[in-house]
Parts: sequence; structure tokens; C-alpha cells
Amino acid sequence: MIDWYKKVVFENYANFNGRARRSEYWYFVLCNFLITMCLYIPMIISMGVSGEQQPGALFYLFFALIMIYSLAILVPSLAVAVRRLHDTGRSGWFYFVGLIPLVGSILLLVWFFTEGQRGTNEYGPDPKEV
Repeated sequence: MIDWYKKVVFENYANFNGRARRSEYWYFVLCNFLITMCLYIPMIISMGVSGEQQPGALFYLFFALIMIYSLAILVPSLAVAVRRLHDTGRSGWFYFVGLIPLVGSILLLVWFFTEGQRGTNEYGPDPKEV
């Protein structure tokens, strides 16, 4: 799991070309979720520990870390999603389908779960064969 995350973040940081396997995409999403939760949980706990109406310094520290992490991971998240769409034979512009309320996010989820096209397509060779 960590290897896929490192591959997406460090090797393909802003690579919108080529294709991404389902495992590459979903292991990246899982690892990203775990890292985010490791930052959110202490932030939420710090709200209850301070005992005051205003959040304490620890809350703001974790909030700042979450914001920095979110900005740092934005480009790799978009890139791996576009490469995943390429693997299913769709243009990266199909990512904007997610802007359609309810239906768009479900359709994107289905496409992300769909097995990629076998063999070479217009976006590159099959990543399972490489």
C-alpha cells in the first residue's frame, strides 16, 4: 500500500499522462484517508481536552497540518484520478462529471471501480502488462 502511495506522490506527482491500475488508485486513496484520519483524530480530541469554548493551540496546529497536507496532495490526487480514467478509455475531462450532483459522483465511482481496457489504448500501454 505504501509503495503505491509513494509511486503516486513522488514518482508521478503531476503526471497526467498514461494509465493507472485500480490498485494504484485505490491504495493511494486508502493511504491518503488513513493519513488524513491520523491528523483529524488528534484535532478533534484537542477540542474536548481544552475544556474552553475556544479551541486551543493544538487544534490550530493540527488544522494547519491538515490544510498543508491537503494542498500538497491536491495535484497527485487529480493526476492519479485522470490516469485512472485513462485506463478505462476515458479522457481526463470526464472527471468534471463529478460536478453533477449525486449522479456524477456515483458515475465516477463506477468508472474508478471498472477494470481497465486490456492492451494498449490511446493513453498508453496496459499497466498490468508493464
